[in-house]
Amino acid sequence: MRNSQRNRLRQRWQSLRQSLSMYQYCGRAIALVWTTNRALTIALMVLTLVAGLLPGAIAYVGKLIVDGVVLAARSGLASDRWHTLTYLGIEAGLIALQAGCKQGLALCQSLLRALLGHKVNVLILEKALTLNISHFEDSEFYDKMARARREASSRPLSLVGRTFSLVQDTLSLITYGGLLLHFSPWAVLVLMVAAVPAFIAETRFAGEAFRLFRWRAPETRQQNYLEWLLSNDTAAMEVKLYQLGPMLLRRYRDIFRHLYGEDRDLTIRRGLWSYFLGLLSTLAFYAAYVWIVWEAIAGAISLGDLTMYLVVFRQGQSTFASVLSAIGGMYEDSLYLSNLYEYLEQPITKPIGHATRGLLPGDGLRFEKVSFCYPGSTEPALKDVSLHLKPGQKLAIVGENGSGKTTLIKLLTRLYTPDSGRVVLDGLDVREWDQDALQQRIGVIFQNFVRYQFTVGENIGAGDVAFMEDEPRWQDAAEKGTAQPFIEALPDSYHTQLGRWFKSGRELSGGQWQKIALSRAFMRTKADILVLDEPTSAMDAEAEVRIFDHFRAMTKQQMAILISHRFSTVRMADQIMVLQAGKVVEQGTHDELLRSSGRYAQLFALQAAGYR
Repeated sequence: MRNSQRNRLRQRWQSLRQSLSMYQYCGRAIALVWTTNRALTIALMVLTLVAGLLPGAIAYVGKLIVDGVVLAARSGLASDRWHTLTYLGIEAGLIALQAGCKQGLALCQSLLRALLGHKVNVLILEKALTLNISHFEDSEFYDKMARARREASSRPLSLVGRTFSLVQDTLSLITYGGLLLHFSPWAVLVLMVAAVPAFIAETRFAGEAFRLFRWRAPETRQQNYLEWLLSNDTAAMEVKLYQLGPMLLRRYRDIFRHLYGEDRDLTIRRGLWSYFLGLLSTLAFYAAYVWIVWEAIAGAISLGDLTMYLVVFRQGQSTFASVLSAIGGMYEDSLYLSNLYEYLEQPITKPIGHATRGLLPGDGLRFEKVSFCYPGSTEPALKDVSLHLKPGQKLAIVGENGSGKTTLIKLLTRLYTPDSGRVVLDGLDVREWDQDALQQRIGVIFQNFVRYQFTVGENIGAGDVAFMEDEPRWQDAAEKGTAQPFIEALPDSYHTQLGRWFKSGRELSGGQWQKIALSRAFMRTKADILVLDEPTSAMDAEAEVRIFDHFRAMTKQQMAILISHRFSTVRMADQIMVLQAGKVVEQGTHDELLRSSGRYAQLFALQAAGYR
C-alpha cells in the first residue's frame, strides 16, 4: 500500500517537473523572436507594458468622473463641473492611447508572424541540409520532421505573444489588486480562486491535444501523400489509367473521418468542461457584485467607488482568467515548440576528414573487405566486397535487383559509412577526405535521378553548382552526354523550361531526361570517377550503343563504374563484377566470365535468348 502511494507521488512529481520543464521554451522563443527583428520585438515589449498599465488607470479615472458628477450635482459650482469635464478628457485620452496600443500590438505581431514563420522554415530547411541520407530513409524521423514543420512556424510567435500578454495582464492585475485592496483583501482572493478550475481544465486538455498530435503524425503524412498522388502530374497518368482515383479518395476520406472523430470528441469534452467550470467564475462575480452593492447601499462606499469596484472586479476576473489561460496556452505552445527543437537538435555525425589529396596519387579506387547493413535491417546489403579500379579503367557491376549494386555507390560517395572494411581513394580512406573535395571528384547519374522543374541549362548545371549559370559548360557537358542535338531543337534551346509545373514548361521523353542527367554528371570537369547507375534504361538499344561508344571515347583517363542489366553495354567494360545477395560471386572480363560458365554466363545466355 505504501509502495503504491509512493509510486503515485513519484509519478505526480515527475509529471509536474515535466510540465514545468516545458516553460523553458518561453525564453528560447523570445530569443528566436529577438534575433528575427529586434526593433519589432522592442516595440512589442513597450506597447505591452503601456497596455498593461492603462486599464487600472482608466478604471480609476472612471471613479473620479462618477464622484465628480455627484459632487457637481450637489454643489452646483462651475469649478466642480470643469473638474469633472477634465477627468472626461483624461479618460478619452487614455482610451485613445489604449486603442493605439492595441493596433500597435496587432501590427507588430502581424509583421513578426511573417518574418518568424520564414525564419523557422529556413532553420528547418538548413537542418535538412545537414542530415545524413539515413535520416531521409527513416520513417520515424520523417514523422519528427513533419511534426516540426506543421506547427512550429506559428507556435514561437504564439508563445511570445502569450508571454507578453501574461506580462500585460499581470501589470493590469497589480493595478486592479491595488484598487480592490481598499475595498477588501477577501475580494482579491475571490477574484483569484474563481479562475483556477478553468485553468486546470484548459491545461489538461492542452496536453491531450498535443498527445493526439504526436501519435497521428504517420496518418497525417499518409493523408498528405494521398493528396499528392491525386493532384500531382507525376502520378496523374497512372492514377487515371488504372482508375485508382476513387480508391485513393476513399482512403483520404477514411483517414480524415478517423482524425476528425478524435478531434470532435476532444473538442466536445473541452467545451463542456470549460462551460461548467466557467459558471463557477460567473457565480463568484455575482457574489462579489452583491457584496459591493450591499456596501454601497449601507453607505460604506461612494457611488464612484461602487462603479470602480464593479468594473475592476469584472475586468480583474476576466484578466486573471486571461493570465491563467495564457499560462495554459504557453504550456501548449511549448509542447509543440519542443517538436521544433527536438528536430533542430537532432544529433548529426559531422565529417571528420580534411584531406584534399591522397597518399598514393594514381592508385585509383579500392574496396577492401567492405560490409554494410542498413539501419534497422538485419540482412547485410554488402558482405566482404573487394575491388580495385585503376585510373582509366571501366568497371561494370551486374546482379539482380537488391544485390547491393546501388549500395556500393552510396558507400563510395560517402552517403553511408561501411560497418567494416574500407573504401580507399588514392591510398586514403574516403572518411579522411574532405567531403566536398571527395564529391567534386565523382560524377554520378543515379537510376532515380531528379527531374528538376528548371530550365534545360539549369538541369545540366546542377551537376556543379559553382558553375550552374555557365552556359559554355552546359554546352560542353551536353555534347559529352549526347543531349546537344535534341536541346538545340527545343524552342529556347538551353533556356527552355522543363516540366509542367510552371508556365510554358516542356516535358521530355524518358530517354531525353536520361541524356540530361548524363550531361549533368559531365558538368564536374574535375571528376575522375564517373558512376552510371542504369543510365540508359529508358533508351533504345541503338542509342545505348552510340552513347557508350561515345562515353568510352570521352572518358579515356577517368575511372568509370557502370551498373546495368543490359549485357550489350556491360561487355564493353574492362572488368565485370557480379553481385549476388551482397557478395561478389564472380569477377573478370567478359570473355573470362563466359568461359567460367558461372552466374554471368547464365544471365548472358538468358538475355541473348530473348533477342533470337
